[in-house]
Amino acid sequence: MTAIAADTQVFLLPDLGEGLAEAEIIEWRVAVGDTVGIDQIVVEVETAKAAVEVPVPYAGTVVHLYAQAGESVNVGAPLISVGPAFPADDAQDPAADRYREEEQASSGNVLIGYGTGHAVTLRRRRRGRVSTDQPLAAETTPRPTVAVPLVISPLVRRLARDNGIDLIRLVPTGPYGVIVRRDVEQAIDRLRPTDASVGSAVPEPPSTPARPSAAGEERIPLRGLRRAVADKLSRSRTEIPDATTWVDVDATGLLHAKDVLKASERDSPIGLMAVLARICVAGLRRFPELNSSVDTERAEIVRHPAVHLGFAAQTERGLVVPVVRDADSMTTAELAAELARLTELARNGTLPPAALTGGTFTLNNYGVFGVDGSTPIINHPEAAILGVGRIVDKPWAVDGALAVRKVTQLSLSFDHRVCDGGVAGGFLRYVADCVERPVTLLARL
Repeated sequence: MTAIAADTQVFLLPDLGEGLAEAEIIEWRVAVGDTVGIDQIVVEVETAKAAVEVPVPYAGTVVHLYAQAGESVNVGAPLISVGPAFPADDAQDPAADRYREEEQASSGNVLIGYGTGHAVTLRRRRRGRVSTDQPLAAETTPRPTVAVPLVISPLVRRLARDNGIDLIRLVPTGPYGVIVRRDVEQAIDRLRPTDASVGSAVPEPPSTPARPSAAGEERIPLRGLRRAVADKLSRSRTEIPDATTWVDVDATGLLHAKDVLKASERDSPIGLMAVLARICVAGLRRFPELNSSVDTERAEIVRHPAVHLGFAAQTERGLVVPVVRDADSMTTAELAAELARLTELARNGTLPPAALTGGTFTLNNYGVFGVDGSTPIINHPEAAILGVGRIVDKPWAVDGALAVRKVTQLSLSFDHRVCDGGVAGGFLRYVADCVERPVTLLARL
């Protein structure tokens, strides 16, 4: 085990949110030998909830990075160690500067930042100061030196994977033994056929041995958000005996009510999702059984006193479910403002993990994808989810006559442990009535 000098401070991965036990390294913002200041962002990680920028609480010189990009680190495990600052060199390392520019070019959106807000950016690199595998003090027994190429940039990894390049076989030319983009591009060039070999098979270069694989097969690791979604949906289908009921409804009145409300609140427009959220909250007040969860260990149904309404939002990172806290205490205009705020944060990648937890009921408008219906999977540990399909013109009987109306399909998936079909059907019918005649809501406001 690497010995740590007495004047070196080791920073452990902090708790990044409720229920998060680990995080995956996306990109290091510093390298060994860099000088950092208190609260400077040093690494971007991805948890099951969001991407997070992590600052270091120490000032000094980076001595050791305990994980590479793509690796997972447990909460409370060493993340980075910082030693005393060394005098800065006036001469800069051109190769290191090019490397930093290249790696930063591949970074993704940042969803949340932690720290006191007065980060100091001091990024001077000492040439050849310390490597990530170099001990800080003498060890009791010598360790064998194993040359393992280091790849930090996700862009470089993807470029190599897409072109069948074995990173282990490459000779790194970046600073501190890092494989950079030019190393992969040179390997790709060696694979390209020459004029003499056009029309014939292109031999593998000696440095890249052939590896058996299925033609066109691509393996994508379940990590970060995708893994969290997979785990939650699998747990939902494993633990919850769900059932789905649905109904087609005439949404002409709903669209008219939305237009009237939108015109009356020009400063904070009220959209369709806000009106649907208002209807859901009213329905949960009448049928509180669906605003519940099940404590399987104690065999108890937990009925929640407040409605924390989750809503599905599609982002570049994938599908996330922000939560509107205490939605039952908000007016329709307040719901619209909060939905707009959380949606903007989700799209910009600045949602805090706390905004993605604690929901008691979920609303999913999958109609934006141009589909009519679905059997939505319950967002564990909630007890129900309402799905709304696209609104389209369809023939509809109105007062005994055929007319063209705006029609949509509502789907309710519910936990059969918390209620029977009568309650679920009653809730869905109430929501459908409010969609068809929004004035019905006035009776309970």
